[in-house]
Amino acid sequence: MQVVTDYLLMIMCVTATRVAYQSYLRAPPEKSSLDTEARVGARRVLEASGDVKFGLIPRLMMETSQAPEVSLRRVLEASDVKSKLIPRLVMETFIEAIVLLYHEIIEFLDMLEFVWNSFTLPSWSSVRTAMVRIPFLPTFVVLPLTSNTTVAPPGLGLWPNPSSLSTGSQYVKVAQDFNIAFMGEGRIPEDLNDAMRNTKALIWHDHLERLVVGRGSVDAEALLNSSISTLKVLELRLAPGSNNLKSIYENTVGVEAFERDESYRLEVPSDASTATLIANNTLGLFRGLTTFTQLFYLSEKTVYTFKAPIVISDKPAFPHRGTLLDTSRNFFTKDDILLTIDAMSWSKLNVLHWHVVDSQSFPLQVPAFPELAEKGAYDSRSIYTVEDVRDIVKYAGSHGVDVLVEIDTPGHTTAIAESHPEHIACANAVPWVKYAHEPPAGQLRITSQETIKFTAELFSSVMGMFPSKYFSPGGDEVNFKCYAHDPQSQVELKSSKKTLEKALSSYVEQTHSVITGAGKTPVVWEEMVLRHKIKLVNDTVALSVLLSLVSFQPSLMPPHSFLGRVWKSSSHAAKVAKKGYRIIHVPSDYFYLDCGAGFWAGDDPNGKSWCANTLDSKLWPRAAAAAEVFWTGAVGPDGQPRSVTEAFPRLQDFRYRLVERGIRPVALQPYWCALRPHACDL
Repeated sequence: MQVVTDYLLMIMCVTATRVAYQSYLRAPPEKSSLDTEARVGARRVLEASGDVKFGLIPRLMMETSQAPEVSLRRVLEASDVKSKLIPRLVMETFIEAIVLLYHEIIEFLDMLEFVWNSFTLPSWSSVRTAMVRIPFLPTFVVLPLTSNTTVAPPGLGLWPNPSSLSTGSQYVKVAQDFNIAFMGEGRIPEDLNDAMRNTKALIWHDHLERLVVGRGSVDAEALLNSSISTLKVLELRLAPGSNNLKSIYENTVGVEAFERDESYRLEVPSDASTATLIANNTLGLFRGLTTFTQLFYLSEKTVYTFKAPIVISDKPAFPHRGTLLDTSRNFFTKDDILLTIDAMSWSKLNVLHWHVVDSQSFPLQVPAFPELAEKGAYDSRSIYTVEDVRDIVKYAGSHGVDVLVEIDTPGHTTAIAESHPEHIACANAVPWVKYAHEPPAGQLRITSQETIKFTAELFSSVMGMFPSKYFSPGGDEVNFKCYAHDPQSQVELKSSKKTLEKALSSYVEQTHSVITGAGKTPVVWEEMVLRHKIKLVNDTVALSVLLSLVSFQPSLMPPHSFLGRVWKSSSHAAKVAKKGYRIIHVPSDYFYLDCGAGFWAGDDPNGKSWCANTLDSKLWPRAAAAAEVFWTGAVGPDGQPRSVTEAFPRLQDFRYRLVERGIRPVALQPYWCALRPHACDL
């Protein structure tokens, strides 16, 4: 009740001041739209109260307009308005009235300027640029006192939020001849040089104006001030004592996740021409350059920041921050993947888990078995050649992204039957629901020594294409009913005197030895740990499907332990960890970005979907939301827990920056709401 009272009282006081100002200028007062809005709001409240008669309204409004500081409070206190009516008032009148109130304040400032300039006083512009925070409004409503602005966002649109952030309120313009220079000794790696050049290009070609009403024009007048500092150079340096001038690629690919150093420190002063970026290696410099591009906006032809001085110290909370992309159910072009890698690097995701093949198709050209793609791909255009893979891996590594490839086995392998039917049990058997978790049915014949040898050779050839320290042999959703109905499997089980569990364990032991022998860590799905009694080598990690997002915690990753991917439920993570395995946590109850778009079963429109093919709009900006969780951790740079209220305007900013860079992310809100942070909040 007190909030409503103070709110309406403020409206009437400003209106009365405006009328007084117009009288002072000997001009007849115009009808105030704000005055009308206040009366309508009060009328709605009073009419909603059962014991206040409509006939009182004219008198109450007359009293209020004559003595707002007395009558309005007395009227509202006298009326029996229930607290449950307040939300209705706020929903119907608050947003519009606040905007109108703001314009009334602007006119009031015009009056003050008229009077101020009649006396010998300090420059009015130095007073008018102050910020006012109306005490009874929610804390997010901050009104800059200039006639061409509106409710401003809370600050820079940095995404993800850095570990530590300090900003000021000064403008700094980017010089037309702005340059980025590496100040260390030695030859600059080619990919770092490319990153420096790309950073300059993004600064000048993002063309992102601030997300406020009026966009870039809100800062146009302020940027005309000749005293504003101009940024001429960003200097890159390795930290004292560091001599790691390896390429970004070398600091990313073939390195254990917990050994990657992505930390950096970035400073942009308000009174000097030089900014500095310091890191322990080129990967840290690359992360800092990514942040640097997010500091700047466009106003007409000026690129600038409005929050100098800026000091950022940053590092990731989690070492593995990934996106899983399935290219078997639906094929994505090489260019699609490269653009996805761009967006991943801009949001500081660092692992592309490439679920490249599955039951539906085998689009990967494998040097030792070219027939797999020739016969197993959807068509000749839906194949990733050896050259394509080389380009993708190199591009990803130079952008701080490691490519973790998955050849899912022994389940999810029906496509192999097109070229090697001898290795696949129950291939295309029907009804598929009896033999597989999804169509078409078919999985590697784990009882066959020839199939195990084939699989080991397949793994070896594929691993030669991907230099990552990690390789995933899959391991999920093995269907034992398939083997029970496969005559050859039954004969081989009887001959070897093994159970299916022992046969599976033998298959895993032999094929995984090829992975560890190549110096890589096997990454498998949680079933290998929780469902089956399998002997896993100590150098294995416990891992989901299409468009998933993944992260694992360093404390759960001892250096010499199997890596497993937990995907069926968040509750399974603790079970895997208790068994002593490192985990990549990718729960389907949180991070399956393809869910909610219909089922792949033709006669069932409900359920999850592994068949989404709208890559940009499925991934972005939702993947970026997860990226902040993985990079920033549980608390923001202010030490407070993550908050949707604080984060949402920054995510909006990042989403519009992605659009400028050629990504097609789904819109988070109508454009009107994006320009007015929190105006559309409930």
